[in-house]
Amino acid sequence: MPDTAPDTHIRLALHPQHPSTVVATLTGTKLHTARATLASEGFRPVGDGTMLLVRIDHEEPYYADITANLLHDAGIPVDIADQLQEVIASEWTWAYHPMTWLDRDEIRLVSAETQKIHDDIASGFLTIHQHAHDGHTTVAVGTYQHANSVHLHGENHLRVVNGTYDTPKEAIADFERLYGDTVRTGPPPPTETERQAAEALAALTAGEAARIADAPVEPPTTTERVPVYVADSGDH
Repeated sequence: MPDTAPDTHIRLALHPQHPSTVVATLTGTKLHTARATLASEGFRPVGDGTMLLVRIDHEEPYYADITANLLHDAGIPVDIADQLQEVIASEWTWAYHPMTWLDRDEIRLVSAETQKIHDDIASGFLTIHQHAHDGHTTVAVGTYQHANSVHLHGENHLRVVNGTYDTPKEAIADFERLYGDTVRTGPPPPTETERQAAEALAALTAGEAARIADAPVEPPTTTERVPVYVADSGDH
């Protein structure tokens, strides 16, 4: 039997309080395929008929567009709110991105790896033992479940793995050797970006979700981003 129904429908819209978070409002009686498709691109359930896409790299509109195409391919009707569609159509790049040698697609690949680190920490798959500040940014040491230990460098969309170790003992010893008296126990305090992401994931009632789907929103803005067509070589 098909796991979608004729009344299945998905609406994607920007969250009015948390741009560029994307809200998916699901209606219908058989939603398994729709939920699975949304989840495959990072949407998380916050209610019976609501899922949110919240990322620390502000790439939600890009992945929402991919999701909409996947839903369409699965035969599920999708409606994209006008303001979200405008953001999807307006390509942008990071201002002052330190990896100046990367093009836009390559930056997205780095961001995807960074997002995975963030999600692994949030889910408990990656446990952070200690953190420190190296004089420029946050660094940390942690261990994956049933896997290697790692050193992390950077914050938000710039956090990367910069060392891999066979055991937590080895990783922690080297971390303490490198950062000495600046080492602190446990994970670092959340950044503003991480805090906003956590707030956006707070559960929504069905009524709130419906209002979000129809509410006008200001276009998302940030001092960290510039449109790709006006970015000079220092803005990539």
